[in-house]
Amino acid sequence: MTTPQGTSTVTAQPEPPEGGGQPYVVRNDYTSVEVPELGEWEPTLSVSVVLPAHGHQEKLDLVLAALSVQSYPSELLEVIVVDDGSPEPLRLGPVVPENVRLIRATEGAWGSAHAVNCGVEASTGDVVLRLDADMLVFREHVESQLRWHHQLDYAAVLGHKLFVDWDPQRYSAEQVRDEVAAGRAGELFDPSTADPHWIERNINKTNQLRTAGRLAYKVFIGATGSVHRSLFDRAGGLDPELVLGGDTEFAFRLHQQGAVFVPDLDTSSWHLGRTQMQTRREAGTRFRSPYVSNRVPDFHLRRKRPDRLWEVPYADVVVDVDGRTLEAVDTTASALLDGTTPDLRMWLVGPWSELEDGRRSPLDEERLDLRLVQETFRGDPRVRFVESAPEPDPRVPFRLEAPAGAHPTRTVVADMVRVLDRKGAGLMCTPLPGATRAGGGLLRLERASSFARALHLEPGARGTDLDRVVEKVAGTHWTPGAEFVVDEDAGGEEPPGPESRPAGGSDTKDGGRRKRASAERKDAMRKERRELERMNAEELRRELERARGETERLEARALRAERKLRWSTPGFGRRLLGRMLR
Repeated sequence: MTTPQGTSTVTAQPEPPEGGGQPYVVRNDYTSVEVPELGEWEPTLSVSVVLPAHGHQEKLDLVLAALSVQSYPSELLEVIVVDDGSPEPLRLGPVVPENVRLIRATEGAWGSAHAVNCGVEASTGDVVLRLDADMLVFREHVESQLRWHHQLDYAAVLGHKLFVDWDPQRYSAEQVRDEVAAGRAGELFDPSTADPHWIERNINKTNQLRTAGRLAYKVFIGATGSVHRSLFDRAGGLDPELVLGGDTEFAFRLHQQGAVFVPDLDTSSWHLGRTQMQTRREAGTRFRSPYVSNRVPDFHLRRKRPDRLWEVPYADVVVDVDGRTLEAVDTTASALLDGTTPDLRMWLVGPWSELEDGRRSPLDEERLDLRLVQETFRGDPRVRFVESAPEPDPRVPFRLEAPAGAHPTRTVVADMVRVLDRKGAGLMCTPLPGATRAGGGLLRLERASSFARALHLEPGARGTDLDRVVEKVAGTHWTPGAEFVVDEDAGGEEPPGPESRPAGGSDTKDGGRRKRASAERKDAMRKERRELERMNAEELRRELERARGETERLEARALRAERKLRWSTPGFGRRLLGRMLR
């Protein structure tokens, strides 16, 4: 649709399955996914319930007793208990599921993340359900989550739980088995004295995560949750270096792989006792913060320090420098590196292997500008020199492509991400001033999670075909680029940001000139917007392709003229002959 502000937004719409395929979920709105009622369907997927455990044999006995009478077919269910170095080795209790194994975590690491990875490696199920060893689940707990995985192989399903006080003498394993089998698990404890998890507030205020958008992953933490094995493998499993906070980091990587997060509220479980974050929240947060911040760019405590550099950057920036002058590249790259989002990684794409180390004419070599670009930026640890554009890094949330020569504002990354988040889109394109007329290029911002989901649903899609799939699952947004670049005609003054208001001027001559320049800039932006209003996204693509072709033709013409000029330069033939003889 086209908005009055001159922007063009292609809104994502649920895509019906073609030929029996799985649904195309838009953002995190899984409303279009229909699951059967409990007990009224025939499961086919196998599931591995992985229990990382460290001590607390008495809790494990009750957990296994509840799992022994699940409504999910026993021939499709296996339970892997992973003993994570308990002081007293764990054992299988008096009441256990039909298909259960007890293994010990391998040496070399410790913690629940490592134990889960060991359990998954030893398991065989199509779906992996991670369950803490202090979670007493209701009879339909496994079945309820598996309904979603039969419809979507990119779902991350979160089970419901209530926290209760723990009394090891209250129930035996046999009593738990009998009550769960009879459908009376909800009566084992008094719900009125139980505590809900804090994530319930987020789930409830976002229509069960349907409107949570990019933040849905933040509630997929610990205790009980399931994913298809293929999604677990694509995300790379849990990080064993994180002995605390690993569930948050793993949820982020699931999100980056395009997962849709579903809270399953049709059944529940009892968490036997309180968690560490409930009893020692301040200390737990203090410990987790640096570990999670280094790995999760969207972590809220990390965003309080935007001036820092972290292990995983907030954005990848790609700039093609082939055939561009040092001044053009410096204008673009320096503005981004010196901007308000220094937490980025820049990829300068060019034929670096063509730079020779031998004797040459320093001022006249063919790749002089390329050499100067390399020397200018090689000292910045954020800059990489590559021959071709890199494949997307699945850990990095955003990817910005910027044409060399554009002069972005200092706030361009933050401003574009803010607009992309507000629209909930997976792709944002901002044609630069004059781009629709003379091939001036565009700034292109991609959301990695949207592109990952699009590629999962249509693995063969590339280029504009992939962009169209992103439109289906997240939407695209087009807006004039004048708000994101510096107007050189106005003396290098930065335009007001997309969410700011112009500042007041002065009555001096300089102030008057700034007012006139600002008015002219606004007129140009209005003209650009009117032009964009007449175009939909598809027309913009065609026009930009035409403009790019025109630009390539003009650049080729300039290159031919440059070569003719070089041939006419005195001494050039002698230098060329000397190079050939070497």
